[in-house]
Amino acid sequence: MTLFAKKYIAAPVIAGLFAGTAFAHGPDDGGIKAEKGNAEIASFDIVHAKISTEGSTALFHMGVSKNAGKSKPAPTGQLAGSDVFSYVWPTTINAYEVGFDKDAGILAFAVTSHPDFDDTPLFDENGDGRLDNDGDLWHSHWVVLTPDEACGPGSLKVKDIPEGAKPRLPKTWPGLPLHIDSPGWSPVITGDTVEVRVPFENIGAVENTSFDGVTSGLRVNESVHAPLLCVVNVFDVASGDLSLSGKVNQ
Repeated sequence: MTLFAKKYIAAPVIAGLFAGTAFAHGPDDGGIKAEKGNAEIASFDIVHAKISTEGSTALFHMGVSKNAGKSKPAPTGQLAGSDVFSYVWPTTINAYEVGFDKDAGILAFAVTSHPDFDDTPLFDENGDGRLDNDGDLWHSHWVVLTPDEACGPGSLKVKDIPEGAKPRLPKTWPGLPLHIDSPGWSPVITGDTVEVRVPFENIGAVENTSFDGVTSGLRVNESVHAPLLCVVNVFDVASGDLSLSGKVNQ
Protein backbone atom coordinates (compact mmCIF):
# COMPACT_ATOMS: atom_id res chain seq x y z
CA MET A 1 0.00 0.00 0.00
CA THR A 2 1.34 3.40 -0.90
CA LEU A 3 1.33 6.28 1.52
CA PHE A 4 -0.56 8.43 -0.96
CA ALA A 5 -3.45 7.54 -3.24
CA LYS A 6 -2.34 9.35 -6.42
CA LYS A 7 -4.96 11.57 -8.07
CA TYR A 8 -4.87 14.66 -10.25
CA ILE A 9 -7.07 17.77 -10.15
CA ALA A 10 -7.06 20.96 -12.25
CA ALA A 11 -5.82 23.75 -10.58
CA PRO A 12 3.18 37.48 -5.65
CA VAL A 13 6.42 36.34 -5.25
CA ILE A 14 7.48 36.91 -1.60
CA ALA A 15 11.00 38.12 -0.95
CA GLY A 16 12.77 35.47 1.13
CA LEU A 17 14.76 35.83 4.26
CA PHE A 18 18.41 35.19 3.45
CA ALA A 19 17.58 35.80 -0.22
CA GLY A 20 21.06 37.16 -0.73
CA THR A 21 22.78 34.08 0.65
CA ALA A 22 24.93 32.56 -2.08
CA PHE A 23 25.22 28.77 -2.16
CA ALA A 24 28.46 27.58 -3.74
CA HIS A 25 26.77 24.93 -5.89
CA GLY A 26 24.06 25.33 -8.49
CA PRO A 27 20.50 24.61 -7.35
CA ASP A 28 20.07 21.87 -9.96
CA ASP A 29 23.22 19.97 -8.97
CA GLY A 30 22.53 16.69 -7.16
CA GLY A 31 19.23 15.96 -5.46
CA ILE A 32 16.46 13.94 -7.09
CA LYS A 33 16.03 14.33 -10.84
CA ALA A 34 12.42 13.57 -11.73
CA GLU A 35 10.82 12.62 -15.03
CA LYS A 36 9.03 15.49 -16.74
CA GLY A 37 5.38 15.12 -17.66
CA ASN A 38 4.14 13.07 -14.69
CA ALA A 39 1.63 15.71 -13.58
CA GLU A 40 -1.19 17.26 -15.57
CA ILE A 41 -0.48 20.73 -14.17
CA ALA A 42 2.93 22.08 -15.20
CA SER A 43 3.36 24.13 -12.03
CA PHE A 44 3.17 20.90 -9.99
CA ASP A 45 5.17 18.71 -12.40
CA ILE A 46 8.38 18.12 -10.43
CA VAL A 47 11.62 17.87 -12.41
CA HIS A 48 14.05 18.35 -9.53
CA ALA A 49 14.04 18.34 -5.73
CA LYS A 50 16.96 19.13 -3.48
CA ILE A 51 18.03 20.10 0.03
CA SER A 52 21.49 21.58 0.52
CA THR A 53 23.22 23.40 3.34
CA GLU A 54 25.73 26.17 3.82
CA GLY A 55 26.75 27.19 7.31
CA SER A 56 23.64 27.05 9.48
CA THR A 57 21.23 27.60 6.57
CA ALA A 58 19.37 24.92 4.63
CA LEU A 59 18.10 25.53 1.10
CA PHE A 60 14.91 23.69 0.16
CA HIS A 61 14.68 23.71 -3.64
CA MET A 62 12.09 22.32 -6.05
CA GLY A 63 12.03 22.72 -9.82
CA VAL A 64 8.87 22.18 -11.90
CA SER A 65 8.11 22.15 -15.63
CA LYS A 66 7.07 25.82 -15.64
CA ASN A 67 5.02 28.49 -13.86
CA ALA A 68 5.92 27.57 -10.28
CA GLY A 69 3.33 28.90 -7.84
CA LYS A 70 0.86 29.88 -10.56
CA SER A 71 -1.86 27.36 -9.69
CA LYS A 72 -3.71 28.06 -6.44
CA PRO A 73 -6.91 26.64 -4.94
CA ALA A 74 -10.20 28.25 -5.87
CA PRO A 75 -11.68 30.05 -2.84
CA THR A 76 -14.83 28.50 -1.34
CA GLY A 77 -15.69 31.25 1.13
CA GLN A 78 -15.54 28.95 4.13
CA LEU A 79 -13.05 26.86 6.09
CA ALA A 80 -14.94 23.55 5.92
CA GLY A 81 -14.06 21.65 2.76
CA SER A 82 -11.53 24.26 1.60
CA ASP A 83 -8.41 23.27 -0.30
CA VAL A 84 -4.68 23.69 0.25
CA PHE A 85 -2.06 23.37 -2.51
CA SER A 86 1.49 22.57 -1.50
CA TYR A 87 5.09 21.97 -2.44
CA VAL A 88 6.43 19.51 0.15
CA TRP A 89 9.75 18.01 1.21
CA PRO A 90 9.08 14.95 3.41
CA THR A 91 12.20 14.19 5.45
CA THR A 92 13.67 11.79 7.97
CA ILE A 93 14.49 14.68 10.34
CA ASN A 94 13.12 13.89 13.77
CA ALA A 95 10.19 16.17 14.58
CA TYR A 96 11.88 16.98 17.90
CA GLU A 97 14.49 19.05 16.05
CA VAL A 98 11.93 21.74 15.15
CA GLY A 99 9.99 21.76 18.41
CA PHE A 100 7.55 18.83 18.34
CA ASP A 101 7.60 15.65 20.42
CA LYS A 102 10.29 13.12 19.58
CA ASP A 103 9.27 10.62 16.89
CA ALA A 104 5.91 12.41 16.44
CA GLY A 105 5.61 11.35 12.80
CA ILE A 106 6.99 12.22 9.37
CA LEU A 107 8.43 15.73 9.49
CA ALA A 108 7.91 17.63 6.25
CA PHE A 109 8.73 21.15 5.16
CA ALA A 110 5.95 22.66 3.05
CA VAL A 111 5.18 25.76 1.00
CA THR A 112 1.41 26.22 0.84
CA SER A 113 -1.40 28.42 -0.45
CA HIS A 114 -5.03 28.38 0.79
CA PRO A 115 -7.30 31.39 0.18
CA ASP A 116 -9.99 30.47 2.74
CA PHE A 117 -7.98 30.74 5.95
CA ASP A 118 -4.78 32.21 7.39
CA ASP A 119 -2.48 30.08 9.53
CA THR A 120 0.44 32.50 9.96
CA PRO A 121 -0.93 34.76 12.73
CA LEU A 122 2.47 36.27 13.53
CA PHE A 123 3.13 37.56 10.02
CA ASP A 124 1.60 40.09 7.62
CA GLU A 125 2.68 38.67 4.29
CA ASN A 126 0.75 41.10 2.10
CA GLY A 127 1.75 44.15 4.14
CA ASP A 128 -1.76 45.56 4.61
CA GLY A 129 -1.56 45.82 8.39
CA ARG A 130 -3.71 42.73 9.00
CA LEU A 131 -2.42 39.36 10.17
CA ASP A 132 -5.42 37.23 9.20
CA ASN A 133 -6.05 37.68 5.47
CA ASP A 134 -3.08 36.44 3.47
CA GLY A 135 -3.33 32.65 3.42
CA ASP A 136 -3.51 32.74 -0.37
CA LEU A 137 0.10 33.97 -0.58
CA TRP A 138 2.65 31.15 -0.68
CA HIS A 139 4.16 30.67 2.77
CA SER A 140 6.09 28.01 4.68
CA HIS A 141 5.36 25.45 7.40
CA TRP A 142 6.82 22.53 9.22
CA VAL A 143 4.16 19.81 9.47
CA VAL A 144 4.06 16.37 11.06
CA LEU A 145 2.36 13.79 8.84
CA THR A 146 0.80 10.51 10.01
CA PRO A 147 -1.34 7.86 8.26
CA ASP A 148 -5.10 7.96 8.79
CA GLU A 149 -7.53 5.69 6.95
CA ALA A 150 -10.27 8.26 7.63
CA CYS A 151 -8.57 10.37 4.95
CA GLY A 152 -8.74 7.51 2.45
CA PRO A 153 -6.94 4.19 2.00
CA GLY A 154 -3.19 4.64 2.49
CA SER A 155 -3.52 8.41 2.93
CA LEU A 156 -1.80 10.85 5.26
CA LYS A 157 -2.98 13.78 7.32
CA VAL A 158 -1.37 16.60 9.24
CA LYS A 159 -1.31 15.10 12.73
CA ASP A 160 -4.18 16.28 14.91
CA ILE A 161 -3.92 17.45 18.53
CA PRO A 162 -6.72 15.79 20.51
CA GLU A 163 -8.73 17.98 22.85
CA GLY A 164 -6.98 18.21 26.21
CA ALA A 165 -3.65 16.92 24.87
CA LYS A 166 -0.53 18.99 25.53
CA PRO A 167 2.15 17.92 23.06
CA ARG A 168 5.48 19.71 22.72
CA LEU A 169 5.01 22.48 20.13
CA PRO A 170 7.27 25.07 18.44
CA LYS A 171 7.20 28.67 19.66
CA THR A 172 5.66 29.75 16.35
CA TRP A 173 2.84 27.19 16.45
CA PRO A 174 -0.18 29.06 14.98
CA GLY A 175 -2.74 27.85 17.53
CA LEU A 176 -4.50 25.28 15.33
CA PRO A 177 -5.21 21.80 16.76
CA LEU A 178 -2.56 20.40 14.42
CA HIS A 179 1.14 19.53 14.50
CA ILE A 180 2.05 22.52 12.36
CA ASP A 181 4.56 25.35 12.70
CA SER A 182 4.42 28.75 10.99
CA PRO A 183 8.01 30.01 11.25
CA GLY A 184 7.72 32.85 8.74
CA TRP A 185 10.49 31.82 6.33
CA SER A 186 9.38 33.28 3.02
CA PRO A 187 9.55 31.25 -0.19
CA VAL A 188 11.12 32.73 -3.29
CA ILE A 189 9.16 31.60 -6.35
CA THR A 190 10.56 32.54 -9.74
CA GLY A 191 10.01 30.96 -13.14
CA ASP A 192 10.15 27.23 -12.61
CA THR A 193 11.57 27.07 -9.07
CA VAL A 194 10.40 27.22 -5.47
CA GLU A 195 13.12 27.89 -2.90
CA VAL A 196 13.21 28.61 0.82
CA ARG A 197 16.31 29.36 2.87
CA VAL A 198 15.84 28.12 6.43
CA PRO A 199 18.10 28.86 9.42
CA PHE A 200 18.57 25.69 11.45
CA GLU A 201 19.89 25.51 15.00
CA ASN A 202 21.13 21.93 14.55
CA ILE A 203 22.21 21.87 10.92
CA GLY A 204 23.64 18.39 11.42
CA ALA A 205 20.09 17.07 11.72
CA VAL A 206 19.46 18.35 8.19
CA GLU A 207 22.76 17.19 6.71
CA ASN A 208 22.16 13.60 7.83
CA THR A 209 18.62 13.33 6.52
CA SER A 210 16.94 11.73 3.53
CA PHE A 211 14.10 13.45 1.71
CA ASP A 212 11.69 13.46 -1.20
CA GLY A 213 9.75 16.07 -3.15
CA VAL A 214 5.96 16.07 -3.44
CA THR A 215 3.34 18.39 -4.89
CA SER A 216 -0.07 17.80 -3.38
CA GLY A 217 -3.51 19.00 -2.46
CA LEU A 218 -4.92 18.84 1.05
CA ARG A 219 -8.46 19.49 2.22
CA VAL A 220 -10.04 20.69 5.45
CA ASN A 221 -12.56 18.15 6.72
CA GLU A 222 -16.19 19.19 6.15
CA SER A 223 -16.77 18.72 9.89
CA VAL A 224 -13.72 20.87 10.69
CA HIS A 225 -12.84 18.07 13.10
CA ALA A 226 -10.22 15.34 13.37
CA PRO A 227 -8.92 14.36 10.93
CA LEU A 228 -8.82 18.11 10.31
CA LEU A 229 -6.46 18.32 7.32
CA CYS A 230 -6.06 15.36 4.96
CA VAL A 231 -3.83 14.79 1.94
CA VAL A 232 -6.44 14.13 -0.75
CA ASN A 233 -4.50 14.58 -4.00
CA VAL A 234 -0.91 13.92 -4.99
CA PHE A 235 0.08 15.68 -8.18
CA ASP A 236 3.66 14.38 -8.41
CA VAL A 237 6.39 12.65 -6.39
CA ALA A 238 10.03 13.34 -7.24
CA SER A 239 11.23 9.80 -6.53
CA GLY A 240 8.15 8.26 -8.10
CA ASP A 241 7.40 6.09 -5.06
CA LEU A 242 7.96 8.28 -1.98
CA SER A 243 11.11 6.31 -1.13
CA LEU A 244 12.83 9.41 0.30
CA SER A 245 15.79 8.62 -1.93
CA GLY A 246 17.25 12.12 -1.81
CA LYS A 247 20.38 12.78 0.28
CA VAL A 248 21.20 16.27 1.50
CA ASN A 249 24.23 17.84 -0.23
CA GLN A 250 24.39 14.95 -2.69
